[in-house]
Amino acid sequence: MSGATRQSMAAARERLEALTDHASVDLDRLADDLLDITRVLDREAGLRRTLTDPAAPGQAKADLVTNLLQGKVGADAIDLVSGMVRSRWSAGRDLADATEQLGAMALIIGADKADALDEVEDELFRFGRVVASNVELRSALTDNAASNEAKAALVRNLLDGKARAATVALVTVLVTQPRGRSLESGLEECARLAADRRGRVVALVTSAVPLSDAQKQRLATALASLAGRQVHLNLDVDPAVLGGVRIQVGDEIIEGTIAGRLDTANQGLAG
Repeated sequence: MSGATRQSMAAARERLEALTDHASVDLDRLADDLLDITRVLDREAGLRRTLTDPAAPGQAKADLVTNLLQGKVGADAIDLVSGMVRSRWSAGRDLADATEQLGAMALIIGADKADALDEVEDELFRFGRVVASNVELRSALTDNAASNEAKAALVRNLLDGKARAATVALVTVLVTQPRGRSLESGLEECARLAADRRGRVVALVTSAVPLSDAQKQRLATALASLAGRQVHLNLDVDPAVLGGVRIQVGDEIIEGTIAGRLDTANQGLAG
């Protein structure tokens, strides 16, 4: 992500946070609208170029957004995207990526306000594990020949009544709008956005045997000390894990047998 896009994305996220501070905002509607706008931007390359043209006046681009979207999406989504096109983006694709991310964030913020964000994080992780272990299911969810309606219906059949509405919505977007990414990477990105909302990082902990509640707490405390931030644990069990535990935080992998500075993490499993 270039510097210009990074700054514009940060500004857009701040505007979204400010907007969602108002209780009157319908976060589900806002998310749907932003994701609909993403579909339009993905489909219309010429529009993306126009809205990210650095030589075009920002107000003219904002007016174009209003004229195109008035009556089709809510005023909150129009205000957000109008502000976004006034900013500088390195490429048209960056604007579409940012609009999609704001849609996902609206769902995540809604879950947080409902005190359900921990559940959503856990559900996304568990769904990813189910998909990874079921080749036929993964194929059905990622089949380019299958209609979006069929894939969305499959997600509902799998998750309705078993997962939070935000989880169902996020997974549905990932299978109907893959946008060139794998389902696994999309789930990881949603998990990262959810963790960022709480100012924490995600640690994938694979242990040879299930961890007790006390072990989970000690490990979370130890990893938070290493990371300098709160840590959300995604837990998996694999009897083949050497050393009893394998921890992945971002791109860093911590094996249970590594010594030195990682002793703190290993001590979190003791007892």
